Amino acid sequence: QLVESGGGLVQSGGSLTVSCVGSGDEFSSYTIGWYRRAPGVGREAVACITKNGARHYEDSVKGRFTISRDNSKGTAYLQMNDLKPEDTDRYYCAADDTDEVQGMCIAGTTYHGMDYWGKGILVTVSS
Repeated sequence: QLVESGGGLVQSGGSLTVSCVGSGDEFSSYTIGWYRRAPGVGREAVACITKNGARHYEDSVKGRFTISRDNSKGTAYLQMNDLKPEDTDRYYCAADDTDEVQGMCIAGTTYHGMDYWGKGILVTVSS
């Protein structure tokens, strides 16, 4: 089970960090992905991080967002800086423990078909 938290309302140019807490003892073995989706729009990958800390970011957030994880806390984070109104979305985290998904993240793709998903949390950026 994955549970996101930390969403809310922030002004344009501001910062916000969303968290993803995983239940179970195997969190450290999972690749974690962050995604976002606005109503009526398809889901967009944001970033991924492997169990060993390799990271990949989509071009739309590169240089502004940072993905990280604390395996001792079973938590992954998405720190979002210089937020823009177009970053307004519902943000989801997902997890997958397969070598294929890990390899995809290392190679530069955040796989959309991960096994486990949170329910998402809303981030709203006002102009």
